[in-house]
Amino acid sequence: MPVLLVVVTFLFWYQTWFGREMSNQDMTRYLADTSVPHKTQHALAQLAERMAKGDVRVRQWYPLVIRLAEKPEPGFRVMAAWAMGQDNTVEEFHTELLKLLADPEPMVRRNAALALVRFGDASGRAELRALIEPYSLAAPVAGEIKYRFAEGDPVRNGIAVARIQPSAGPDVDVISPVSGRLERRAVRDGARVAAGNLVAVVAPGEDQVWEALRALYLVGTTEELASVGRFARGVEGYSERTRQQAAAAAAAIRKRMAQQ
Repeated sequence: MPVLLVVVTFLFWYQTWFGREMSNQDMTRYLADTSVPHKTQHALAQLAERMAKGDVRVRQWYPLVIRLAEKPEPGFRVMAAWAMGQDNTVEEFHTELLKLLADPEPMVRRNAALALVRFGDASGRAELRALIEPYSLAAPVAGEIKYRFAEGDPVRNGIAVARIQPSAGPDVDVISPVSGRLERRAVRDGARVAAGNLVAVVAPGEDQVWEALRALYLVGTTEELASVGRFARGVEGYSERTRQQAAAAAAAIRKRMAQQ
């Protein structure tokens, strides 16, 4: 049984690890066939890596990337947006990314905003600003709330931060559409909340703050200066590396505004 456990664990890792190289034949197959989502996401991740290295052979799959950016599955749109940012010479990608700025999923909009900066396009500044601000979660229904995370716990997008038990009907989860950490519970555990009430605040993850600050270094304006300046002064829970990047971004914004 122990040997079987090791084999099963290895096979699961082998099947899901995005770092394993995928053949060109498999790339074509899984970018076109989305019936095995993690395979398609694996192919998108590998495609983005090859694009970033300037591999022109991957252009054969560009139409499939655009098709994935229009799929109902948010995970495909998130990764397609990131991949399209790896080649800023393709106008079709630019056009598609502008469409994704209106996506209903925050993670899709944010990846699109980051990717657009590589095209020299600042259309996603509002989303870049949102990347470095806390995200508020509201109660989807009225009822008694039970939190699943303590303040300070890491949170992944798509995870239920809390569950609400209404007076009638099944329980309803409070899903975080963004990643980060639970900064604050807005009400006490077990309290009754009304639909639309603030129930939690999610602080942005350091990686997304770092990426947003790099983008704002290039396209930020005085509208973002206050948020960037907060990180430049240092925010508890974020590294010195992030503080330095924020300071550089703030200086670049001030210089750009002075020139204008």
